[in-house]
Amino acid sequence: LKAGRLPHFSIKKTIFRPLMQAYYSSLESFWSANRKLKMGTKKVTDADFQETVEGNDLVLVDFWAPWCGPCKAVAPVLEEIAAENSNVLIAKMNTDENPNTASQHGIMSIPTMMIFKNGQLVDRLVGALPKPAILQKLEAHF
Repeated sequence: LKAGRLPHFSIKKTIFRPLMQAYYSSLESFWSANRKLKMGTKKVTDADFQETVEGNDLVLVDFWAPWCGPCKAVAPVLEEIAAENSNVLIAKMNTDENPNTASQHGIMSIPTMMIFKNGQLVDRLVGALPKPAILQKLEAHF
């Protein structure tokens, strides 16, 4: 061997590639195992509203619009609740983009939050309520 030269094989092929394959494989198995965790909010539309409500045990649907100030105020509260409670799905429906479901459920003002348990409407909240008030209504259905 000449000084400063490595033998004729690629470090990338022998060392780096197997390490990266193991790393990505472990990431893939982690995400597939944790895919069912309910973290964050889910955007729903007229097309998948019924499936979302019926396919989960407890769902809070937030009917909102982008121009609505109180809706913007309650959004971070709902994100917190979603992150802290894995037993409830927080779904958000833009009433401007999905007017059919909003009219079917008699949404007259926003924000309106509806709580569904096993596909059935069990509670309705109107207005930008504080986190303790929303949690109190949700915890009655846990």
